Amino acid sequence: MSQLLERFLRYVKVNTRSDAASQTTPTTLGQVDLAKLIEQELVELGLSEIQYNQKNGFLTAALPANTTKEIPTIGFIAHLDTADYHAENIQPKVFENYDGQDVLLNEELKIIMEIAEFPNLKGYIGQTLITTDGTTLLGADDKAGIVEIIAAIEYLMAHPEIEHGKILLAFGPDEEIGRGADQFDAANFPAKFAYTIDSGRVGCFEYETFNAAQAVIKIEGTSVHPGTAYGMMVNAIKLGELLDARLPKDEVPEKTRGYEGFYLLTKFNGSLDFAELTYIIRDHDKEQFLARKSRLKRHVEEINNSLDKPRLSIEFTDQYYNMKEIIEKDMTSVELAIKAMENLGIKPDIQPFRGGTDGSKISFMGIPTPNLFTGGENFHGQYEFITLESMETAAKTIVEIIKETAIKSGK
Repeated sequence: MSQLLERFLRYVKVNTRSDAASQTTPTTLGQVDLAKLIEQELVELGLSEIQYNQKNGFLTAALPANTTKEIPTIGFIAHLDTADYHAENIQPKVFENYDGQDVLLNEELKIIMEIAEFPNLKGYIGQTLITTDGTTLLGADDKAGIVEIIAAIEYLMAHPEIEHGKILLAFGPDEEIGRGADQFDAANFPAKFAYTIDSGRVGCFEYETFNAAQAVIKIEGTSVHPGTAYGMMVNAIKLGELLDARLPKDEVPEKTRGYEGFYLLTKFNGSLDFAELTYIIRDHDKEQFLARKSRLKRHVEEINNSLDKPRLSIEFTDQYYNMKEIIEKDMTSVELAIKAMENLGIKPDIQPFRGGTDGSKISFMGIPTPNLFTGGENFHGQYEFITLESMETAAKTIVEIIKETAIKSGK
């Protein structure tokens, strides 16, 4: 574990912000730079089967089994990219023995992370706190996940008395824009189950995600001079507003939580003669998810039926599905993670995840992949932070999962 902090501080300084507008894989060169850096370090560690796949942007490697016992192969996955927030010239700050007070991130710009706004800081008194300088994100999401996996592997290599099966590693691109796992090569990652190390504070664990779709509605209007518009003008903007008004007003992100699904209008571009609306649709329940899509389609059809001709078209794109549908068929991966946390005195915090992970897609490729904590908080912004102790706890949990896998297979 001794190199964990040093490695984390090096990795976060590499700008790996992904770019939704890019059509390359990965979408940014910084992700390639980080993958190559990690690749060299994995070679130096002595891992096997190390490969950077230029087609899908994934770096994979393996720690061979150290026993002849039949222990299932398991995997650990983290992503290279960071979210859509300023990530150039990241300057991490380290506060040893954090005192529980407001944190001065940037004296020159007077940027302070205040306890009044972030009371979660109180949970880290006495620990080694790592923050930004207030002008960028930190990148603990998910560079913490990467270094925690590597630290766990280093620990196993230093302790050969710990029996384990084959361990597979994968570090991939473009998770933050929902693309990376689309090209994951599951056929060449023969794990019985895996874990993404990509959740929040210590104890967080998810094996339920949303079902997710995007809907794009295109509206054809008729633009004529307003002075002679009577009976002829059809305002595409107004039709878009009419459609949106038909959806349940309380079924939006800001008014839902837990297992409650929603519609979210993310874009509305329009003029008199043409408008385009983009929605995302989310629900944990598959039947409710399908019902939401049907409802939106029905509203489009009803508005079309009220017009002189069909003017609205709708196209759905399913983005990912609830991993629980796969994982609940064999809860081994969940049971092992819970047992590992309990062994370490960690209270598991298991909540339905109101989003998706790479594991949402990888699970449906045949590898059940729940999501385990990194220990970080306040992701995707200037107040992101993590502690060294949280990262060490995540690495120890990975080791404990590997131990418990061996124990369970021997029973």
